[in-house]
Amino acid sequence: MAHPLMFSPDDPLLARVRAIALTFPEAAEKVSHGRPAFFTQKVFCYFGGSVRIDGDWVAHDAGIMVRPDAEDDPALRQDPRFWVPAYLGPSGWLGIDLDDDTDWQEITELIDASYRVTAPRRFVADLDAR
Repeated sequence: MAHPLMFSPDDPLLARVRAIALTFPEAAEKVSHGRPAFFTQKVFCYFGGSVRIDGDWVAHDAGIMVRPDAEDDPALRQDPRFWVPAYLGPSGWLGIDLDDDTDWQEITELIDASYRVTAPRRFVADLDAR
């Protein structure tokens, strides 16, 4: 059974994330587990996510999940804006919510770092050559 869609295709925050994520070499979009996922050979950014708190699911529908690089990870985990997503958290993923006050330069940098952690070296080399 397919997962139900957990996003609105015309969400303006998704449009901004999409505009950033699809600029990376060989990046594409698919729906995975009901949410938009941006990937090359591996996913580097999900739009939306959830956490489990005291047995209850808490949705973060207007957010992204990314894999930070090892150097930035400790500082991001200290930042209260970030949350550890269900399922992906043990693999190093973090989430951050998006809203009208979002610093889109920061979001671009987070997606860039996640792309570099997950993409094949030749794609990262293509990115650096731009």
